[in-house]
Amino acid sequence: MTADGHARGLRTALLAVIAVGLVLLGGGIAVAVGIGRDDAAATPTADSVDAGFSRDMARHHLQGVEMANLALERSTDPEVRQLAFDISATQTNQVGRMQGWLSLWGLPPSGGETMAWMDDPAMAHGGHDTAGGLMPGMATEEELAELRRLSGTEFDVQFLRLMIRHHQGGEDMAEYTAAHATEPAVATLARSIAETQAAEVTTMTRMLTARGGTPLPAP
Repeated sequence: MTADGHARGLRTALLAVIAVGLVLLGGGIAVAVGIGRDDAAATPTADSVDAGFSRDMARHHLQGVEMANLALERSTDPEVRQLAFDISATQTNQVGRMQGWLSLWGLPPSGGETMAWMDDPAMAHGGHDTAGGLMPGMATEEELAELRRLSGTEFDVQFLRLMIRHHQGGEDMAEYTAAHATEPAVATLARSIAETQAAEVTTMTRMLTARGGTPLPAP
């Protein structure tokens, strides 16, 4: 095997270890804070806010990571690249935690009706189009395809527009969970996500204005 081939193999193996480690980290943190107790009555069910949020927010985050990683590949703007790196790293870690919780609860990482756990009509359905499984703020396949075709400042502007809307949708989901989750660790994570994304929306709006762009309509 060549040196390059050996290096690629090591990188692939390392990425696999990191991916598994993130899921295990989620489970480990869950044990430390008491999630997944032996008391079956206390374990979140598949239709609970805790499980629904963990499933849907993990998938929501994964699209955010996809867009952030695309910005790391395509953008040459240092500020946009730093923002994208922070989003990718933070949300990848949080996905690992949420999927770890689901595994510990004996629940699948996907399935169920999208957003059904948000039983407040004003938030779960009022103005939010969940047709096709899209959650609040998520980009459509057409929007992602358009983003991949752009470059330079046009790319940066559209990336910021899509990510602002994405964060706004995720913020609503997180705020609802912070108020309704039964597991303290889930409520704490949701509160952290809501606060972080609100702060990042402010930052991205400033960046967008500086680059001559305007936000998309809020989800």
